[in-house]
Amino acid sequence: MHNGTASSNNRRPVTLFTGQWADLPLAELAPKAREFGYDGLELACWGDHFDIGLAAADPSYAAGRRALLAQHGLGVWAIGSHLIGQLVLDPNDERSDGWVPQQHRGDPEAKRAWAIQQMQLAPRAARHLGVSVVTGFTGSSIWRWIYPFPPVTEEQIKAGYRRFAEVWGPILDEFHAHGVRFALEVHPTEIAFDLYSAHAALEAVDGHPAFGFNFDPSHLLWQGVDPAAFIREFPDRIFHVHMKDVAVMLDGKRGILASHLPFGDPRRGWDFRSLGHGHVNFKEIMRALNDIGYTGPLSVEWEDSGMDREYGARDAARFVREIDFPPSARGFEEAFKK
Repeated sequence: MHNGTASSNNRRPVTLFTGQWADLPLAELAPKAREFGYDGLELACWGDHFDIGLAAADPSYAAGRRALLAQHGLGVWAIGSHLIGQLVLDPNDERSDGWVPQQHRGDPEAKRAWAIQQMQLAPRAARHLGVSVVTGFTGSSIWRWIYPFPPVTEEQIKAGYRRFAEVWGPILDEFHAHGVRFALEVHPTEIAFDLYSAHAALEAVDGHPAFGFNFDPSHLLWQGVDPAAFIREFPDRIFHVHMKDVAVMLDGKRGILASHLPFGDPRRGWDFRSLGHGHVNFKEIMRALNDIGYTGPLSVEWEDSGMDREYGARDAARFVREIDFPPSARGFEEAFKK
């Protein structure tokens, strides 16, 4: 189930994730995205782009969002719930107060309860919009222990995964009931941040059919994880794909943990880049996606502190179309058989 038209070359739709554009009203962003060269938008559930509560309660609201995109020749294949989903298991300190209604700010458990309710509504909202994938984060109660000192016990880590299953299990059941899938973006600060933690998360929820991954190579490469290997490790769990690049710049001074330096600081050991301007091997990623039969959207998540974002959005759309290629229907050696 999805709404929108595929790209004119019958390849995977090229979409733009609107999270980094939430300062613009959707009515302003949509014509820009079409002019940039996109087939559709992956709507962020913040700013004015998509409201989960409104969409779950009122199908006409979702229809209005869909109609607005259609006016500009755009489709929609997924919505992004990253900020809300993060609050489900995050410690929920003051850094996320701006993501919740005013009455919940400063109260970690009130923020958590609101987020859980929103995520339980998300699959209904998605169905009203006509999409079958919600991308996002889960948060993590154990990420703060990524470096085990003071010492962390194996039981404490296992308890963190049990907590994930306890809280997210009922949410995933709601997704399954509506025929919608949740695609966790494997990412630092989430319950799954690399290949083996992704296996652990799947095991924690007993392979729940509604739980899979939003593949984003930029969060894997700087950790030393081969993005294409991740795709091939989880061929039936790649529910959605983000296209984002990253550069690793270790030179004996810069460290992989980035030294508490903000994105864009030239002293960082790694940083996000606009597509084609980093070190991700996207040609191998396209081959791996073909190998697993992925036909969903390729959604550009533009994050590059050193590049104008409108230039970057145009450049990224063009880059994706150039590197995406269809799988072969025959082996090259078949020509020798006749």
